[in-house]
Amino acid sequence: MSDYDISPAKAYGGDPGQTYLSDEKDEKGGLEDVNVDAAPEEFVPTLEGDETVAAKVDLVVTGADLEKAEDRLHAMTLERCYGVRPFPFPSLRFFVILRSKAETPGQIIRQLRKLHMYDQNFPVTALEKMNDFLDDPDILAHPERHAELIHEIKVEAILSTENSPYAEVRANVDPIDDPSMPSFTIRTWIIGIIFSGLGAFVNQLFNPRQPSVYIPANVAQLLAYPCGLFMARVLPDKRFKMFGTEHSLNPGRFNQKEHMLITIMANVAFNTPYTHNTIFVQALPVYFNQPVAYGFGYQLLTTIPANFLGYGLAGLSRRFIVWPAWCIWPNSLATLALGKALHTGVNEPVRGPFNRVYTWSREKYFMVMFGAMFVYFWFPGYIFQALSYFNWISWIAPNHQVLNNIVGSVNGLGFNPWPTFDYNYLTSIFFPLVIPLFVVMNMFTGLFIGGLMIIAWYYTNSWQTGYLPINSNHVWDNTGSRYNVSMILDAKGDFVYDSYQQYSEPWMAAGNLINYFWFFAGYTCTITYVIMYHRHEIALGFKSMWRSVLRKSDVEDDLSHDSHYRLMQAYPEVPEWWYLCVLLLSAALGMIGVGAFNTNTNPVVIVYGAIMAIFSLIPVGVVTSVTGIQVTMNVLAEFIGGSLVEGNAIALNYFKMYGYVTTATAMFFANDLKLAHYVKIPPKNTFWAQIVATLVATLISTSIFNFQMSFPNVCTPEASFGYTCPGQNTFFTAAVFWGTLSPKRLFGPGKRYNLLLLGFPLGILIPFIHWGLLRAFPRQKWIRSIHPVMITQGPLNWAPYNLSYFWPIVPLTAASWLWLRARYLPFWAKYNYVTAAAWSAGIAVSAVVIFFGLEIPNVQLDWWGNNVSFEGCEDVACRSLEIPEVGYFGPAPGSGLFT
Repeated sequence: MSDYDISPAKAYGGDPGQTYLSDEKDEKGGLEDVNVDAAPEEFVPTLEGDETVAAKVDLVVTGADLEKAEDRLHAMTLERCYGVRPFPFPSLRFFVILRSKAETPGQIIRQLRKLHMYDQNFPVTALEKMNDFLDDPDILAHPERHAELIHEIKVEAILSTENSPYAEVRANVDPIDDPSMPSFTIRTWIIGIIFSGLGAFVNQLFNPRQPSVYIPANVAQLLAYPCGLFMARVLPDKRFKMFGTEHSLNPGRFNQKEHMLITIMANVAFNTPYTHNTIFVQALPVYFNQPVAYGFGYQLLTTIPANFLGYGLAGLSRRFIVWPAWCIWPNSLATLALGKALHTGVNEPVRGPFNRVYTWSREKYFMVMFGAMFVYFWFPGYIFQALSYFNWISWIAPNHQVLNNIVGSVNGLGFNPWPTFDYNYLTSIFFPLVIPLFVVMNMFTGLFIGGLMIIAWYYTNSWQTGYLPINSNHVWDNTGSRYNVSMILDAKGDFVYDSYQQYSEPWMAAGNLINYFWFFAGYTCTITYVIMYHRHEIALGFKSMWRSVLRKSDVEDDLSHDSHYRLMQAYPEVPEWWYLCVLLLSAALGMIGVGAFNTNTNPVVIVYGAIMAIFSLIPVGVVTSVTGIQVTMNVLAEFIGGSLVEGNAIALNYFKMYGYVTTATAMFFANDLKLAHYVKIPPKNTFWAQIVATLVATLISTSIFNFQMSFPNVCTPEASFGYTCPGQNTFFTAAVFWGTLSPKRLFGPGKRYNLLLLGFPLGILIPFIHWGLLRAFPRQKWIRSIHPVMITQGPLNWAPYNLSYFWPIVPLTAASWLWLRARYLPFWAKYNYVTAAAWSAGIAVSAVVIFFGLEIPNVQLDWWGNNVSFEGCEDVACRSLEIPEVGYFGPAPGSGLFT
């Protein structure tokens, strides 16, 4: 056991009857059990005490957390912090420090500084205190002169080793566990499988429809709670044995572990499988018309491997992106906040804005915020839709081309000082309040730079963009109309060069060109940044994996692991070979599905795609786990796949499915593994819950889209029930664009868009610029908050989105993270993530009611407030240049000059 395996009930509180480890020795020299019943009542700090303590300790910590840390200061000696052993000759102590800095295993503060030096989530005030502590040799020689600094350092060491280094994690995750609390219960399976099946059914059923409807997993998390309480109330305590283990129909109170395991199953199942795009496009006559894709067996052999391959990779990446403390996975914190709001029995009063004391429990606050957002969303979502698209400047002159291209919310760039009153409008990018402020500001900076580049390119008519809408993600022909890919394909879906020369080259709008440029920059920037700033953490992961191969335990003083990791050591871990078997079996099934059927694709494409996913897994996972923003690999997969399988769009789709989608799926699975890690669910329980939920969702989704493909005229404008398949149409266009035409035709040497490839070297350069700034100005806090990868991710929100979707997130996040968090940390810790969870759940439930109750019956409110935002240039995009009189721009059709 390491020195840090300490979670006394006196310090952290807990439910009566739970047992925790204490460092207090009994008469026999062992560790005694401390029972919460015997411990003092949980400390509820007075508000005056909170303010006094906050004044004494200049760290990002609530009064409650500080009080718990104060109770543990006796275990954190100065020598443990600094990394030296007690020395009997004070006059020689400094020389021992110099000799032992690299030898002593207990250098807590030194390790913490190394681990968090470039960690934007770690409080900069704490890092500055560490620098002062470690760089001043007078501290150990004369500790009495530095009592306040030593006290603060001990507090930070206690928080980092016995809880979490991050205030947002401490606010939502308890550093305690009750191993006797059941999670693998009958009611978990019943509720989890039912919600998994229903979510997969509804989301797949409406996926090809326009308008579509999507039910997020937080709805299942919300509804599972009363279902669990009901089953706990009515089911008898009937016990039976299954697989040698005793189970009960009703093991007692419906607990947080059961609830989170159900939520994890819903997270898995509610995401519709990406393979339905591949199969729709492959099978239907309006696309590639391959009858083999109608077979249910083929569909399963395509869908199952694609889903489970990502799960295998997620499991193998745990040492790198799940177990370490610095991998906080910000998006998971709102889910944890909802779980804590519904299950915690603790309700501490906190001081907040307007100098008031707030006593509402998390559960009551959640219900009020949920109800308020459920009611409010009816206005921007149905009654008064101009509140959502609040493009009020466009109302002044709806047909003014320049004005609307710059400020328009629908077809413009969205440079609007306040463009919406709809919280759901903002969630198109990500969930506000959850994503850290440094991420928001870096992305906004990149987005703003991208907007200026769009304006410059568009109004100089670079690449003929002036003839097209300024901010569109569609592909266009030389007449300014949507590109009709059927004009360059034969009846079998093969490329016809002569038809291509007679029709048109594909052209892209300025907003779309910015996307590709910054996609290219983002990929090289991610790799460069992770190597420069996270190589130490990644090396620890590989060392841990190697020790696992040698069947040795991990290094005990590895501070990349927090108390949550150490508490999880009470449970048997899922062996790596389980996940490896899932990975290899999935790849084998995928190759069988491609090779055994007439797909015109070499099964080795699956291997190439899987290799790409493996190499991108750790860099993408590191960035996602820290920022909450995933670096999507779709464009890189299209770029590489289109070059490898030039002229074969079906093969490209397979490469994307296993190269890009596998990585994205692995991120979803890894996020769920972190949820289970935070809540202390036994890993093997999580493994089987995810496996079963994935299998249930795959079978149901595959059955549904197999049925949908039998609809008359499906995926055409004449389709019944609105099944016009907008997503599948875009997928088909991308397949032809990248696979049939290939990247070489547009991005190759001397080709039209070749200059966009300059994004690749720019992505390498940006982290070095940041590194140089850090070296030149080490004390500038704002430079430390720069995240180069997030800057490159910001411009990717152009086309079809724009600045109006992102700008309101900035003041909202600043108010939460910069003002509330700094001034009222206990209030922020208690309510911030609960607010995010409540608002998103309220919107989701309200949207479902509106959709099924009003939109499907076609009950519309036709009035000014629902129409004004979609008039003039916001209805049909205005262009800066008219099509020339000859009827086209660029090289003439039939001239043979098309690239």
